[in-house]
Amino acid sequence: MRCYFNLVNDHETIPDRAGIDASNLAIAEDMALQAIEDIREEAIQQGASWQGWRLDIADRSGNVLLSIPLDPTVH
Repeated sequence: MRCYFNLVNDHETIPDRAGIDASNLAIAEDMALQAIEDIREEAIQQGASWQGWRLDIADRSGNVLLSIPLDPTVH
């Protein structure tokens, strides 16, 4: 299945125009979590913040299959 990783907050969307092929949603979620870690790492290095943003995994029709916040989870 083709999945798109769109970055979204309350005011804007950064769409993923290319998407990725994943055999199922669990594989897409693993790939999204890795992408989020990369985004967080880059944000730390640049002093940027992705607070309030999330990564929506969407299908070809734009239906959101899963939404993952970019804010680091505090335990």
